[in-house]
Amino acid sequence: MSAKTATPNKKLTFTSIYFLGINAIVGSGAFLLPQQIYKNIGVMSILVLLTAALTVSMVALCYADLSSRFSGSGAAWLYSYNAFGRFTGFQIGLFSWFLGCLTFTAESVALHRTLKSMYPVLDNPIAKYAFPIGMIVLLSIINLFGTSIVKKINSVSSIIKIATLVFFLVVGVFFIKTAHFTPIVPESVKTTGSFFGHFGQAFSVVFYMFTGFSFIPVAAGQMNNPEKNIPKALIAVMSSVTIIYVLVQAIAIGILGPNIAKFDIPIAQALNNSIGHWAYVLIVIGMIISIFGVAFAVSFNTPVLAASLSTEHNLLPSAFGKRNKNDAPYIAVIITMIISIFLVSFSYIFLVAAIVLASFIQYVPSILAVIKFKHTKQFPNNGFSLKGGDTIPIIALIISMYLLTNFRLDVLLLIVGVFVVGLIMYYTSIKNKPDSPSAPQAPKGKVAQATTKLADKVATTTQSAPTHVSTK
Repeated sequence: MSAKTATPNKKLTFTSIYFLGINAIVGSGAFLLPQQIYKNIGVMSILVLLTAALTVSMVALCYADLSSRFSGSGAAWLYSYNAFGRFTGFQIGLFSWFLGCLTFTAESVALHRTLKSMYPVLDNPIAKYAFPIGMIVLLSIINLFGTSIVKKINSVSSIIKIATLVFFLVVGVFFIKTAHFTPIVPESVKTTGSFFGHFGQAFSVVFYMFTGFSFIPVAAGQMNNPEKNIPKALIAVMSSVTIIYVLVQAIAIGILGPNIAKFDIPIAQALNNSIGHWAYVLIVIGMIISIFGVAFAVSFNTPVLAASLSTEHNLLPSAFGKRNKNDAPYIAVIITMIISIFLVSFSYIFLVAAIVLASFIQYVPSILAVIKFKHTKQFPNNGFSLKGGDTIPIIALIISMYLLTNFRLDVLLLIVGVFVVGLIMYYTSIKNKPDSPSAPQAPKGKVAQATTKLADKVATTTQSAPTHVSTK
């Protein structure tokens, strides 16, 4: 079956893109990681959140600039391909796809961790693996029905998630105790070196909470006016998520104080201590919907990314691009499901660390691509252009490199393994494949568009002359 193009009535609108972005970012980290962040750096965790948000927002602005230059699906791999060539594009594409599989699995594992707090019967070795595997299979089946059902489920889960968080913020603010915000730095942190060590550990964890933004441009080919809608959505989503995370962390600390470090799901426990068990149950339900929403959003975007690697530049076998009658890339969905099921054998914390490292690997060439395009004037912007020259990309690059100082050896070995597999794949089956003739072109700037129109007009005039030559 040949690849199809999504019909206009199936295209994702700006609102759908915004909710897809919210769902791709606000997930298990918002509810399960405040405890870990507080353990690392105490009240200073609020500053760490702001620092990570600023850093990731700079990277997101680079993505916004790049997405205004390209209308095709693919995000980081597409930008790297056009900036640095086929090999870089392939490797970044492979890592972006693997990142999607990691996130899909991590959120499925996190959903089990959340549910077992309410249903202890799920706290057993069989359910530990059976539940996330069942979740992965279920969402993969749903995605075989295409973008129509994606838009409905995504929008509903996003609205419920936001309503739950707003409920926590509005109610929780009345139970804050200002005494819980001192000391700002934990007493255990006594030296400058110790402070930066704790700060770095917290920063790496917090970074995970923002990584989902990179999946927003992945499905550009299935969006209305992606060059203009994606940049706006990226900025809107990052602003919204930053406000939510900072307020949630601050209110949770304000209610629980140092006790926040004792609870696996401190957000729910905060309201349990404040207004009762019914609020605890309500927040846990919101957590379940939130985590489900992220898992669902990633389960949709990851196969789309694999399909774009196949159809746009022949960077994966053509089978990955095959679509069913619902316009879903069914082969890519199935293979993504298999890889994600394999990753269930790893722990949640390990998956979080691997996600941060995989994200770093795709951020760096994307940032460098912005710098290159600004200097070479390749692929003009259409709708959004990053201001300030190279300032924001360079700052984003420097801070992103800081992440390298906080990775575990086993995580590094996994990522190196993926790179080696990619290396073998590229030189045995990808390198000599011709580029796809259907590969989308970057949107042209106004001058280029005018030139093209003039050329087309001249060509039409020439073709219409009475030369008796047949033209198409």
